[in-house]
Amino acid sequence: MSEKHRIWILIDPLKCTGCRLCEVACSLKHHGLIWPSASRIQVFEPYPGAPIPLVCIQCHDYPCVNSCPFSALGVDEKTGAVIVYEDKCTLCGTCVQACPVNIPRVVPGLRSIQICDLCGGEPECVKTCESVGYYALKIVSKPEGGVEKTFLVDPYSKSREIYERIVLGGR
Repeated sequence: MSEKHRIWILIDPLKCTGCRLCEVACSLKHHGLIWPSASRIQVFEPYPGAPIPLVCIQCHDYPCVNSCPFSALGVDEKTGAVIVYEDKCTLCGTCVQACPVNIPRVVPGLRSIQICDLCGGEPECVKTCESVGYYALKIVSKPEGGVEKTFLVDPYSKSREIYERIVLGGR
C-alpha cells in the first residue's frame, strides 16, 4: 500500500474527556485483559481537566525502527505501522531514545517493547472513542512528507496549555 493510502490516528485533545476507554480497548485487544499501563495509547493528565492522549504518529522516517540494533522493529506494508518482532526484542530501549517523544514503552511483565501497530488497520482505540461519542481520536489518511511530526506534542506542555486556556480561563 502506498503512503498516500496509509491511515493515521489524528488526536484532538480538546475533545478528550480523560475517560481512558481508549487504553482499556487497546489493552483488551492486545493482551486480552484490562491493563491500561500496557496499552499502546496513553492518556496523560498532569493538569486536572486537561487530558492528552498520546500514540505513535508512525513517523515517515521511522527513527525507532532504524535505531533497533536487533531488527526487532519493522513497518507493516499494509498500514505503515511500526510492528514489533517480539522474539527479537531485548527491551534495550534504543527505540525509546530514538523516538522524538519516547513513545515506545517498556512495560514490566512484558517481554517486548509496546508501540501502536494500528490494530492491523482498524484501531480499537478510535472505534471505542467514536462509539461513546467523544471523537477525540479519528482515523485519517497519513500525511505525506514528514508533516506528521508537526503533531508531536509533549503531553505535559500541551496539558498545561489547555489547563491554563480552558480550565483557568486564560489566566
